[in-house]
Amino acid sequence: MEDIRLDTKDLPEKARALRAGQRVLLSGVAYTSRDAAHKRICEMLDKEEKPPYPIKGAAIYYAGPTPAPEGLPIGSCGPTTSGRMDPYTPRLLDLGLACMIGKGKRSEEVCRAIERNGAVYLCAIGGAGALAARCIESAEVIAFEDLGCESVKRLVLKDFPLLVAIDCAGGNILV
Repeated sequence: MEDIRLDTKDLPEKARALRAGQRVLLSGVAYTSRDAAHKRICEMLDKEEKPPYPIKGAAIYYAGPTPAPEGLPIGSCGPTTSGRMDPYTPRLLDLGLACMIGKGKRSEEVCRAIERNGAVYLCAIGGAGALAARCIESAEVIAFEDLGCESVKRLVLKDFPLLVAIDCAGGNILV
């Protein structure tokens, strides 16, 4: 199977063509957000405040990276169990979220939201955070610094290896 090279900026248009089981090498900007950050982002949206990054077209990586060792942009950066974000995800998908990166199964509601919005769920390899960090060229805290490792970070990825787990055509390798 051939790897598909994608840039995050192309996900809004190219996600619809991805199919469960395909391998992707993803480059471009992604934002880390875990459950505490998702809760705050949804609270901001409830108050009609601008979230820390544009949701429309975004790629979110469910990760809480460790501090960066000297000379590196980030520490270990493996995926978090995605189901923890399921209460918030359909809303973000309906606002135009293009891609989620994590590990593990998603709820039926999230799967339906992926389908209706032409989005994609990509899985990273759990337990390989140090290796994943090698594909991150830069990392910058952009919101919720008080959350420590769970703060929202703007990452720049380069050939980050992923697997299409759930596609917008109903394909799902996790069932």
